Amino acid sequence: MIEIMMKNIEACKSSLTEAVKGFQSFKTFFLAATTDFQNVASVAPSSRHLARAMLQGLSLNEARTVVELGAGTGAITRVLLENLPPKATLLAFEINPEFISYMQKRFSDPRLVLLNARAENLGYELRRLGHKRIDAVVSSLSLRFMPDDRQRILHDVLAPFMDEKSVYTQYQYIHGLRFENGKFLRHSSLPFLREYFASIQCQTIWRNLPPAQVFTCRNRFRSRRALEVHTTGKRHNSNSLAGEQA
Repeated sequence: MIEIMMKNIEACKSSLTEAVKGFQSFKTFFLAATTDFQNVASVAPSSRHLARAMLQGLSLNEARTVVELGAGTGAITRVLLENLPPKATLLAFEINPEFISYMQKRFSDPRLVLLNARAENLGYELRRLGHKRIDAVVSSLSLRFMPDDRQRILHDVLAPFMDEKSVYTQYQYIHGLRFENGKFLRHSSLPFLREYFASIQCQTIWRNLPPAQVFTCRNRFRSRRALEVHTTGKRHNSNSLAGEQA
């Protein structure tokens, strides 16, 4: 009886600890969003449901090097660390220094390398740390707020580190609104991602604030020429865009 009571007490303590951490994460995220919404692009961290969906198409049990772009307060980072093998390395890029500070206090996992650097500097940081290949890229970057030229720089920088087995995941909120030239415009990341990947699967995650679409991208084109051959030589495979909601 006493043993059962002790287990219940420990379970309550664990639940309370998680609740406190969740509140601290939300508070840190919300305050950052009020001062820099252009880069934070949301008012709340990703839900665990979205985090799991982002990892669904990844073979993390054999991964050696994974890159996370826009780590925020670590909602997806946490799930990545729960699934990565002991010898893997997770390189988490985040430009907000408050988020970096928060994550440094939250995580003590030796597999995690926090980088207070822009995603466009990814190539430099990977070479500096001795990484030649990426198994997966998990991106929480808000492409709707990122100019097209910056997006292209990012994907050009990724190219030397990704091969046919590498997977790229990206999400966007389903409302897809983008503020451009003084107007709110509908935006979808899908046409841009099609320029770089031959296979893209999409699913909608309703249990997130706000609901989001997750794009799981495979078979990265090695060059612009490869894209031209793909688009002129055959039509898009409808099966590779299952559940597409552009």
